[in-house]
Amino acid sequence: MKYLRRMIWYAASRLLIACLVLGMAVVAFYYAMNVTNVHIVLKDGMARRAQVVMMEEDPSELGKYFQNSFLERDPALQAVLQGTSPYENYNVRGIDHRLDMGFMWVWPWDETVRVDITERIPRIDGRIKGSVAEAAIAAYGDSVIYPPKWQAARYRAVLAKDNGQWRIRSLTLMEQLTE
Repeated sequence: MKYLRRMIWYAASRLLIACLVLGMAVVAFYYAMNVTNVHIVLKDGMARRAQVVMMEEDPSELGKYFQNSFLERDPALQAVLQGTSPYENYNVRGIDHRLDMGFMWVWPWDETVRVDITERIPRIDGRIKGSVAEAAIAAYGDSVIYPPKWQAARYRAVLAKDNGQWRIRSLTLMEQLTE
């Protein structure tokens, strides 16, 4: 009887250890999957937003990355839709978009996550459109030939899981940065 009890405790303890290791592996897998998805949504979504603002890209693509409630109240996108964007009179061919993200922790069962991000666009490749070039240069000087600089900033992004996909729910400006 003594040996049977030892054998049962030995098997139960090894089974418990195996279950704990397997549980940790599952949590690590889902953590890595969520962090990767959040990283891709933020990086691609913020780059697409900047392209829509500067390069006259199609704004319907933003629905993949942002919730509609955010898109309806984003001031940069509203300026593009109303025709008051500072980049409206420029042909922008390319941008150097950079996004740095802070640490985030996402449990497998979490539906929202907060991330601090820093967005910068150090280089913008573009020039003023020919149709407005002469009048703008006469009014504002030669500095108007190139597009205005993008305001670098730190944001707190809140992402929410919507039908199994992460989408940016809000961006809160924390600080405008000077380059």
